[in-house]
Amino acid sequence: MGLGLGLVTVGLIAAGRGQVPISPAEVAGSVLHRLGVDLGPLPSAVQGENALWLVRFPRVVLAVVVGAALGCAGALMQGVFGNPLAEPGVIGVSSGAAVGAAAAIVSGITVAGVWTTAAAAFAGGVLTTFIVYAMSRASGRTEVVTLVLTGVAVNATAGALLGLLMFVTDDDGVRAIAFWQLGSLAQATWGAVAVAAPCAAAGLAVAWSQARKLDLLALGERPARHLGVGTERLRITAIVATALLTASAVAFTGIIAFVGLVVPHLIRMIAGPGHRVLIPASALAGAIVVVTGDLVARTAIDYQELPLGVLTAVVGGPAFFWLLRRTRARAGGWG
Repeated sequence: MGLGLGLVTVGLIAAGRGQVPISPAEVAGSVLHRLGVDLGPLPSAVQGENALWLVRFPRVVLAVVVGAALGCAGALMQGVFGNPLAEPGVIGVSSGAAVGAAAAIVSGITVAGVWTTAAAAFAGGVLTTFIVYAMSRASGRTEVVTLVLTGVAVNATAGALLGLLMFVTDDDGVRAIAFWQLGSLAQATWGAVAVAAPCAAAGLAVAWSQARKLDLLALGERPARHLGVGTERLRITAIVATALLTASAVAFTGIIAFVGLVVPHLIRMIAGPGHRVLIPASALAGAIVVVTGDLVARTAIDYQELPLGVLTAVVGGPAFFWLLRRTRARAGGWG
């Protein structure tokens, strides 16, 4: 409940901030009037309604979708791997999406119009995930350690491909690839929301449906199997859901780091390890983090916009280091 109210509050503030200032009451009034409720003031600023509905609401809603998807994907990965330091990038979604987007930029293909880069990023993320899974599977089973190490190798290969694509393209291509990698919600539209939101909703529903099995898996793989959990099927379901969530998120925004890693861990510290609470709470908290980060990115410097991915990395890096030190101290060392 608190996270839901926090998300609404942050959303109202974020939608009102910009070159055309609009108060939270006017933002809420505009939404209510569109819903047919004659309550609250309308924006008094010139072009206030257009600024809200054509520019800021698509951006805020896409930020909610992206943050929820990344937060949920992080909780899902940490549950499946049984490691609170796991994140969606482990299975190569983000690096694969980056290679897909870079390939589309360098080749200049436009088969999907203005959404060609996003479509290529989505396809690259999903394809890379399935390559990681296929390469780590042996004798009908997938060991977590093999999956993680395969993900490391595939991520390194994807990084090399990305560097090669940047080497062979021209200066404009390098700038376009670098801009995509930095992460931004500047290209948010209602069309992007219409594509990303159903994918994120489907991934969230699948993740929520697996909450009880993830709780049993936390007891250990063998006890979970004895309690009737099909651990291999659960792992496949979680990887597919994570690929869907993460690829749909980064396809329209570029790489936004550390949300899927840090947010679920912080929620686990507050609400406990139960996935029935952890998954929806991580989604809400992830949405709050991305909406707030985007607000800071576009308002911290007048007439300039900071890259959102850089901003989350600047905050998330030290937070990750703190989590690492805290986990190591509690475990009494690594080995």
